[in-house]
Amino acid sequence: MFQVSPTARLLVASQAPGTRVQASGIPFSDASGERLREWMGVSTSQFYDTRNIAILPMGFCYPGRKDGGDAPPRRECAELWRDDLLASMPALRLTLLVGTYAQVDALGPGKMIDRVRRFMDYLPQYFPLPHPSWRSRIWSQNNPWFEAEVLPVLKQEVQKALAS
Repeated sequence: MFQVSPTARLLVASQAPGTRVQASGIPFSDASGERLREWMGVSTSQFYDTRNIAILPMGFCYPGRKDGGDAPPRRECAELWRDDLLASMPALRLTLLVGTYAQVDALGPGKMIDRVRRFMDYLPQYFPLPHPSWRSRIWSQNNPWFEAEVLPVLKQEVQKALAS
């Protein structure tokens, strides 16, 4: 479940598709996708416009269940294909690092909350975000600075990256 294009200017780097996405065959075609599009300030048609937005997870298929939740992305996907796919997108201006797995891959070890709080340190190349799953609603309530301080800048940076 991914979409790439040599003209894409924004990359959504995420973990792996969930069960609904695996069934639909469309990345972020679930409540997490709705929330992410809301955070980004883009419409569904803008989000799936491959000329502008690429979606490249750490795992290309649903990894199954583990310990009551989704298992981590399967490593062989990223190891075999991710670098070549990234290299095929020379127009990228901004990468949204959605969730811990994408952040660790791009930035190395660290805590997601610290990266999101210090998002300005990673611009203009990266913008770290929590995963937009249902759990992030609780996380957002416990961290009101995210919606107040981070999301307005995210929307600006997304628009800047997508501008011609």
